[in-house]
Amino acid sequence: MKILIINGPNLNLLGQRQPHIYGRESWASYYDLLCQCMSRATLSCMQSNSEGEIIDALHSAAYGTDLERVDGVVLNAGAYTHYSYAIADAIEALDIPVIEVHISQPAAREEFRRKSVIAPVCKASVSGFGLDSYFLAIEGLLRNYQR
Repeated sequence: MKILIINGPNLNLLGQRQPHIYGRESWASYYDLLCQCMSRATLSCMQSNSEGEIIDALHSAAYGTDLERVDGVVLNAGAYTHYSYAIADAIEALDIPVIEVHISQPAAREEFRRKSVIAPVCKASVSGFGLDSYFLAIEGLLRNYQR
């Protein structure tokens, strides 16, 4: 199964930004470990602080060239989770499963973080397990959405 991980705004600062919330491990370090643990899947990842680039990546994941297409997406949309109806519309247009991921537990944070506009169009949501939320989301894709 080919899975694309999309990380949204500010996630390029993992390990540096608010380590009391997001931890001290960098994305590169965790991604290496994730690839080793999930050897039964082919993982790729991208990060963007741009809403349009995230939408383009979602479109390519489902409808791009053979090299771009994947079987599922794990998406941490960052702050876009709470207000990007454009990303929600892009997810809804896909014919592949998208799993929403959050490192922290949004329901336990500021009021504006408690609503996700993408959750209703995602197959599932995983949050609050730190970086292991990605592992759990990938495991869910592998167990429940194999084509």
